[in-house]
Amino acid sequence: MSVRKRLDEICDIGRDPVHGGYSRHLLEPAELALREWFCRSAAELDLTVETDGNGNLWAWWGEPGPGTIATGSHLDSVPGGGAFDGPLGVASALEAVALLRAEAWVPARPIAVCAFAEEEGSRFGVPCLGTRLLVGDITPQTALALTDREGVTLEDAWREVSMDVSRVGPDPGRVALLDALVELHVEQGLDLEKRGLPLAVGSAIMAHGRWRLTITGEGNHAGTTPMGERRDPVVAASAAALAVRDVAVERPAARGTVGRISVTPNGTNVIASRVEAWLDIRADSDTAVRAQFEATVALIRTCVAAEGCALDVHEESFSPLVSFDGPLTARVAELLGGVPAIPTGAGHDAGILASHVPTTMVFVRNPTGVSHAPGETAREEDCEEGARGLAVVLRELAGAQAP
Repeated sequence: MSVRKRLDEICDIGRDPVHGGYSRHLLEPAELALREWFCRSAAELDLTVETDGNGNLWAWWGEPGPGTIATGSHLDSVPGGGAFDGPLGVASALEAVALLRAEAWVPARPIAVCAFAEEEGSRFGVPCLGTRLLVGDITPQTALALTDREGVTLEDAWREVSMDVSRVGPDPGRVALLDALVELHVEQGLDLEKRGLPLAVGSAIMAHGRWRLTITGEGNHAGTTPMGERRDPVVAASAAALAVRDVAVERPAARGTVGRISVTPNGTNVIASRVEAWLDIRADSDTAVRAQFEATVALIRTCVAAEGCALDVHEESFSPLVSFDGPLTARVAELLGGVPAIPTGAGHDAGILASHVPTTMVFVRNPTGVSHAPGETAREEDCEEGARGLAVVLRELAGAQAP
């Protein structure tokens, strides 16, 4: 087959007519259809598929056991996301296995192609939820109580598809099987395009935190309430968003974003009573993220108080700076022809697993640099080169047996 043909098989799943692009969220119809595609594709390659207790899919080449070499990515998306973020890594892993099978090559060690659950956190608010649960970074009780925008808990969603909630939680035995993880992903920036190169490996992931800001004011009538007598949380939230930007632009390598807002009651002729806004902060160290957060929230509190509103801040997740395994990264870079190692500001499941398993990433050039949006893309020839390169890496890391 090819990576492009594999992606073409799912190109109509989860298209979003409102946001554009794709909306594929954990255990909703589109994501469930992608899971079926994964299982079908794996079966065509004679891989044995299982779902672990945390909703992560594992397609095994060889009997599961110690020394496993894992690869893959995720299938879910942000609302209105692109076609490549996540699925490219899964399709490339499947294609790499297909290329190796076509050579009658047999691994000496198990290979697992993975599709990790809820990487984006778009439904239940916690990014990389499947891998966080796997390694114990979040408790089952906390995870199962998470709710989506409709008020559905993760436990409700789990039970709706007949998954066993008693299996949710740390799985140290499974993690101990892994000898290395190599996650292929479309680059979420223009570094490779500027370098004129199709591939790179990952050196690090910026530290990253997410917080929910709840701004409470006073709901009232839009036509009868004088401007000077209002406690409008929408005005406060607007000032807060500007505060996020103002703090971030003063700091080298900092990122600050308010990308999601929920207004109550969200009526045209109503002064809102409450606004929830989600704050995303990234920087090149854990302390830099925390310092930026403190400075940002201090400024937001001033803005909120000026409008006569109240502020509550809740941390939803924090991902520390990740430095990928040096020897593994260097080895993969060499196998790919001496490609460069570059950092990324985007979070990945590889980053969650990096403190437990030797881990690195392979990035495929993105000519527009756009990600988490419909304009995300990758050239067909780069995708195929990525799959061929991944096959070389798997052949080297998993050894070989005589056919």
